[in-house]
Amino acid sequence: MGLKMKITVDVVNFRVRAAQILEKGVSMGPVRIKDNVYWVGVLDWDIRDFHGYSTPKGTTYNSYLVIDEKITLFDGVKKPFKNDLLESIAQIVDPRKIDYLVVNHVEMDHSGSIPEIVELIQPQKVLCSPMGKKALIDHFNREDWPFEVVETGQTLKLGKKSVSFFETRMLHWPDSMMSYLNEDKILISSDAFGEHWATSERFDDQVDSGELFGHAAKYYANILLLYSPLVQKLIAKLAQAGIEPSMIAPDHGVIWRRDIAGIISAYARWSKQESLRKALVIYDTMWQATASMAEAVGEGLKREGFDFKLFNLKFNHRSDIMTEVLDASALIIGSATINNGMMPAMADLLTYMKGLKPHGKVGAAFGSYGWSGEAVKQIADWMREINIHMVGDGLRVKFTPKKQDLENCIELGRQVAREALAREAGISTPKTD
Repeated sequence: MGLKMKITVDVVNFRVRAAQILEKGVSMGPVRIKDNVYWVGVLDWDIRDFHGYSTPKGTTYNSYLVIDEKITLFDGVKKPFKNDLLESIAQIVDPRKIDYLVVNHVEMDHSGSIPEIVELIQPQKVLCSPMGKKALIDHFNREDWPFEVVETGQTLKLGKKSVSFFETRMLHWPDSMMSYLNEDKILISSDAFGEHWATSERFDDQVDSGELFGHAAKYYANILLLYSPLVQKLIAKLAQAGIEPSMIAPDHGVIWRRDIAGIISAYARWSKQESLRKALVIYDTMWQATASMAEAVGEGLKREGFDFKLFNLKFNHRSDIMTEVLDASALIIGSATINNGMMPAMADLLTYMKGLKPHGKVGAAFGSYGWSGEAVKQIADWMREINIHMVGDGLRVKFTPKKQDLENCIELGRQVAREALAREAGISTPKTD
């Protein structure tokens, strides 16, 4: 069977299956978000790891369909979910009637299904940013697609509706852009303002606000933190362009329609990396000596009235810790020494953290050792590389900490708290070299 014949048969099957499911009263398929604008995305309930980011509650891959004189699909989905996307579309319109395909972002969780979708719908135009065209060709080796490159400020008429485009390079790929439905005031925001969260509800006012902002903070901390200066520019650019969305429709998670000001304000705050009076004591331990040191450091923080959280790397995922790093003012990091180095989980965390480049933090290093003790210096060096303001050169304890050793740990916690408070007040000591 030829490819085109197979795709035609598939579409018929999709429409039959969709009709059967609707007859049974099972909730699936498209969700109307405005007149002639639909969410046609898919839910991925089972994904638990997103290239190193833990997703214990899954995610969504959001696509949006606009019905107008030119029927337009915004973004694809991850390749294994292509059929689900087409089934949703088929409940509204024959997918082959789609005129335009807009690709806001070429990462494979959104573009993996695009080659087969293009083959099926034969769109008049595939609209993307200049870097988007390059990335699509690099990914799929299809220079024959009907590309139309769009740039910031360019507007396309769909009929009664129109869409304007805004390049958002490195938020978080070079090809990234946003699409704004002018008449409906819907900002299709690509990977910005998203959350990795699979839920049957589609809007922010249908879910718990605290949990929602927790997912949004984790998403920002693990995906966008590195690009915080660009986030600030994006917020300013949207304001200058007079963009006042009634909805923000990201490519992951729920659609914002109630607390739009809240999520924009949160992005402004997170992008400035504004800190609370909060310290994280992060450690890995072999025989509990480093754990005892961590607890003593926490005691020192508490004596200075500083909030703190302890994170044992044996029980906490790197992406959850990075979420806490987002608004922490101090990081105190410890590891036992093994094979002349730090514990493997600590090296993993520091490598991950270095890539995300948190800034404006006070820090210190500590750890126990048996006969060599290189881990503490290695941790301190890593922390300096990401411009953490270090207090001291690191605290090492041989084997099990004695009473004086624990007193020294308490004092280290107090010193870090005092330095963080001094920096908050605009008074700081020189960075330790």
